[in-house]
Amino acid sequence: MAQKPVLAVADLTVQFGEDVVLSGVDFSIGAGERVCITGRNGSGKSTLLRVLAGAIEPDQGTVWRGETVRIASLEQTLPAGTDVSVYDAVAAGVADRGAQLSEYRRLAEQLDELGAADRMAELQQEIERTDGWALDYEIQSVISRLSLPADAKLAELSGGWRKRIAIARSLVVRPNVWLLDEPTNHLDIPTVQWLERELLEFEGTLVFITHDRELMRSVGNVFVDIGLGHLRRYACGYSTFVERRNHDDEVLAAQERRLDARLAEEEAWLRSGVKARRTRNEGRVRMLDTLRARRAERRQRGVLQLEMDAGARSGTVVKEFEGVSKAMGDHRVIRNLDLTIRRGDRIGLVGANGAGKSTLIRLLLGELTPDAGQVRSGTRLEHAYYDQQRSSLDPEKSVADTIADGREYVTINNRDIHAVTYLRSFMFTGDQARAPVRVLSGGEQNRLLLARLFSLPANLLVLDEPTNDLDVDSLELLEQLLLEYSGTVLLVTHDRAFLDNVVDSILVLDGVGGVVQHVGGYTDWLRSGGTFPADSMPGFQVTGAVRSAAEAPDKASAPRQDRAARKVARAAARELERLPGRIEAIEERIAALEEQMGEPGFYQQPHTEQQKVFSAKEALESELQVLYERWETLEAEAEAE
Repeated sequence: MAQKPVLAVADLTVQFGEDVVLSGVDFSIGAGERVCITGRNGSGKSTLLRVLAGAIEPDQGTVWRGETVRIASLEQTLPAGTDVSVYDAVAAGVADRGAQLSEYRRLAEQLDELGAADRMAELQQEIERTDGWALDYEIQSVISRLSLPADAKLAELSGGWRKRIAIARSLVVRPNVWLLDEPTNHLDIPTVQWLERELLEFEGTLVFITHDRELMRSVGNVFVDIGLGHLRRYACGYSTFVERRNHDDEVLAAQERRLDARLAEEEAWLRSGVKARRTRNEGRVRMLDTLRARRAERRQRGVLQLEMDAGARSGTVVKEFEGVSKAMGDHRVIRNLDLTIRRGDRIGLVGANGAGKSTLIRLLLGELTPDAGQVRSGTRLEHAYYDQQRSSLDPEKSVADTIADGREYVTINNRDIHAVTYLRSFMFTGDQARAPVRVLSGGEQNRLLLARLFSLPANLLVLDEPTNDLDVDSLELLEQLLLEYSGTVLLVTHDRAFLDNVVDSILVLDGVGGVVQHVGGYTDWLRSGGTFPADSMPGFQVTGAVRSAAEAPDKASAPRQDRAARKVARAAARELERLPGRIEAIEERIAALEEQMGEPGFYQQPHTEQQKVFSAKEALESELQVLYERWETLEAEAEAE
């Protein structure tokens, strides 16, 4: 049975100047669907999400929203690092009512100021009239659920914490339709895992854009692919979606090849000279004009073509840490680390925000000096550093000058390549190459950073979150490049699939100084029993802690560990209590689909309609199996206690 639609668009067209982003799009989103929007960078994914949210108006067509729909949006852009408190930033998600609560809280701390008491009395009446105290409870509940420091200033917090605040701000309106644009950017892996569970447990409708393939696989049950301004909808799981989309792309490519061949034939006929002009076959000339128009309308999809200059071969030992310790203030980040990085190693850094990944990178690059021990560098070492904050980009420089430093050519693997030609390999047009960096979008700036990085002769790559804002095709090409790269790679990313596909070992940082190296990728580490510390995830804690080769914690840390253990037990108990209800709901949905499949007219429907039901049932059965396994695990842990 088809879900009742909550959002729909008809004949939707959006263009910016002469660039048509979406053209004649029609589709609807059903209640309870978890819709993942996919497509190349610049294909219009974020534009479509903003149209659904009402943030921009289409140039043509209509957008329909159900009467009971409450939409919340999570934008890519982080909240600015200002002096606004976390409470005020979250309360801003409910506009005027939130502003009243924020003002009341500020005045409560300034009662000695003239007029503060009178203004508080006015606010109290207005808050009570609009049921604002219930909203205050909701704000504080969401802040607590995401483990946010309510009174901290945004300027004091990292990008990962500000992303959590943005999530809280979108949740506080209690939406039944949640729109999320790249929600995993700036998050660490523990928080990505928490977000994954939050999305799976969300009872409304989800529409999200992400490059995280694991998130797509676990959360999405409908996929909407945007390409060349048009849209294709697939009601199935991620693996099936990839197979069907690739098949459709092959069919489309074959059609385009036939069109090109036909056009070439007609162009040859027109150029055949006197005979063609004498016959004056007007019908054939009109058909040629039509073919030309169709080809002109076909917008070619850019392909990211990557090549890297691996520089000179480094020595066998690239970096050696011997007894290295480092504290940042009172926080011990690295403790007694012994580590050897050898030529050709591809190492991933894993840990919660604040666990010390950036500190370890800065020690490796020589930007920090250890408090104890030493870091030795190998011979003939040339490094290149990818900075997720884009601090190395000058916004006033042109894109070409950023790559070539004012020269016309860049040298890659001893070959001179024109800067504009090189930039075309990274999907930049000639006009963009001459434009200043500040006019580029976030994703385009990330591509520019990669283009600059790959133009440097380097035998050690240090990559800090290189996957942010890249589409899946570009991610897969980047993976292939790193696998073929002959140098050494040190990688920080929250993309679990990227880690599995690229690295041959991971360094796990536990946040209290311990660093453990594990051979294999992220999934290998999980299978070996690896888990994050219980207090590294907001709202939901995973059982256990990262195994550490560091010395045993001192007595002062014992109370903290006891509290963490109690939090884990309570979280597990709450999850165990909720699981039967979730399982029952999914079983009811499967039974409804089976009943639909048993109806006499079911197999008289078109194959595509039948397949939608089969795919939905398959996705629900997979989810049900995961829940049953989780239930068994939690029950076993509860009995063991």
